[in-house]
Amino acid sequence: MNKNSDFDVVKEIFSWISIIVVAAVIALVLNLFIIANSRVPSASMENTIMTGDRVVGFRLTYLFQEPKRGDVIIFKFPDDESLYYVKRIIGEPGDVIDIKDGKIYLNNSETPLEEDYIKEPMIPEAPMHFEVPEDSYFCMGDNRNNSADSRRWVHPFVHKDKIIAKVIFRYFPGFKMIK
Repeated sequence: MNKNSDFDVVKEIFSWISIIVVAAVIALVLNLFIIANSRVPSASMENTIMTGDRVVGFRLTYLFQEPKRGDVIIFKFPDDESLYYVKRIIGEPGDVIDIKDGKIYLNNSETPLEEDYIKEPMIPEAPMHFEVPEDSYFCMGDNRNNSADSRRWVHPFVHKDKIIAKVIFRYFPGFKMIK
């Protein structure tokens, strides 16, 4: 080998290393500031998101708009902020929520909340009443009969600053937009 050949090999190695480093930095920036990746470990969001599905959320959504009823979100679990949960927003700040006879009623309405995304009707249990504080949200899983959600938590409300991202799509297994 001659000196030019050795230099070309070193140059090629540094070229590959720089590509890998740039790709890693881009991935890190995307993951820290733009997207959130989460795995759903339970059946609480079936049939919208199945056990073991992996989803991507967009971290910047709520910089431009307020979270709203029906959004599926990734957030820090109010009872243990080291855990991330994925649930659907049911109650917004200021809402009064009554759950009775297996149905959800908002703000003293006589008509139950219309929900075409739930897995099956909720099994009736003792009536529940919640008043959502300002800057907080009441969240439930779509599989109402198999979900540890705002109805069951010690701290039932998700504060706005604990919302990590709005779920946009599932990428494993297979691609599916989340609504």
